[in-house]
Amino acid sequence: MSHPALLPASARKSRFRRRLLGSLAGAVLVLVPLTSPAGADVPPPPSGWTQVFADDFAGAANSLPSRDNWRFSLGHGYPGGPDNWGTGEIAAHTDDPANVSVDGGGNLRITPIKNGDSWTSARIETNKQDFKAPENGVLRVESRLQMPNVTGQEALGYWPAFWMLGSPYRGNWWNWPSIGEFDIMENVNGINSVWGVLHCGVNPGGPCNETTGLPANRACPGESCQSAFHTYGFEWDRSVSPNQFRWYVDGQQFHQVSQNQVDAETWNNMTSHAGYFIILNVAIGGAFPNNQSGMATPVAATVSGRPMVVDYVAAWTRP
Repeated sequence: MSHPALLPASARKSRFRRRLLGSLAGAVLVLVPLTSPAGADVPPPPSGWTQVFADDFAGAANSLPSRDNWRFSLGHGYPGGPDNWGTGEIAAHTDDPANVSVDGGGNLRITPIKNGDSWTSARIETNKQDFKAPENGVLRVESRLQMPNVTGQEALGYWPAFWMLGSPYRGNWWNWPSIGEFDIMENVNGINSVWGVLHCGVNPGGPCNETTGLPANRACPGESCQSAFHTYGFEWDRSVSPNQFRWYVDGQQFHQVSQNQVDAETWNNMTSHAGYFIILNVAIGGAFPNNQSGMATPVAATVSGRPMVVDYVAAWTRP
């Protein structure tokens, strides 16, 4: 999730089937989901891959996601870190089940709520913070989710995201963007588009053109991002030279950044540390939705209570 300023027992789930389409350079498998309802199982890894994390958000309705897997980031920023999470967003993040809970059907819901003139929402992060591609191997991080189902004026200020930050950020809070950030899925203002972004280097400017980063975006395949579940994936590939970062929606690659696109020091700073942690959140307001709309968000027409619905989060490695 861009930093403009600073810059998981319910009934068993139905099987989420996957189809192997082929391979990319370095034998990286591209997986495309077939039609499947919400509350699908985490897909099994293809041959040669090892699951290193999974949460399918099983649990009783209105319970919190597993604290074994997740921690809750509260308020308007990390203690000692930049205000408003460094993004300009206005919602206070809570661990209230009204804002963040599993639904009893195998999904997590993160729901922004307007209370008078203020907003609350939620931000959860994996306790695990060593997601990293093995030497000469590949890391894949993936989530199947539905963005908040709201569009037009009612969506202004909605900013759902599924992303990763370099572990050295924890406890420092001021070393962004050098520690690296992978925005796997970002969306603002109910636009039928997924953004994938790399943040790196220095702010402002630098090799990743901060605070913008190195972005790409595209419409969701088939049904819109807001009206249906889609699978958003990211791969860090150290089996090819130059190494690559790749972004996918429903198995279709839409963005890539290669090692030779930035200087060696910048690449080393974001890839040589212990690894990354995963974040899910729905922000309200901030620089990204404001810049896309050309106005301050949210607005009077922005509606409350439209959740981002997350089926699963999983990660795999291939040595």
